[in-house]
Amino acid sequence: MRNLLYSLMVVLLTMSCDRSVVRSEYRSVQGGVWNRDDVLHFQFSGLDTLQSHDIYINVRNDNTFPFSNLFLIASMTTPQGEVLTDTLEYAMARPDGTWMGKGMGSVKENKLWYKENIVFPNSGVYTIDVAHAMRKNGNVVGLEGLQGITDIGVEISKSNP
Repeated sequence: MRNLLYSLMVVLLTMSCDRSVVRSEYRSVQGGVWNRDDVLHFQFSGLDTLQSHDIYINVRNDNTFPFSNLFLIASMTTPQGEVLTDTLEYAMARPDGTWMGKGMGSVKENKLWYKENIVFPNSGVYTIDVAHAMRKNGNVVGLEGLQGITDIGVEISKSNP
């Protein structure tokens, strides 16, 4: 009976793991306020140079986030020093104001597309930098501090064929 219970637990744990995730890393935002100048850095190496990958930016927000969308500046630096920069916009709430994403309680996690079917052609260290680009309507200068973002993460997964 004990061996059966142990075997069942091993099978459940194995089935619950997402085999496609290659790397996943998070950075916490100090005090739930993301400073305009606080660029979050993520470094990855040892990636398969033949397999295509999908890259996600994971965002955790709480009920103090004051917007229905989120603008980010994301840049990826290759081992050769090439920098690819994107300005990204993501919906964070539905039209009725309810938060999108997964999670119970006041914190929701959103898995947001960044790059799809990308092949890392060279081995070495890749760096992904993420900063927010939020501003109030009509203002040229961005928000000094963006409230309600608790964590930012980057996830790299194998692309599904």
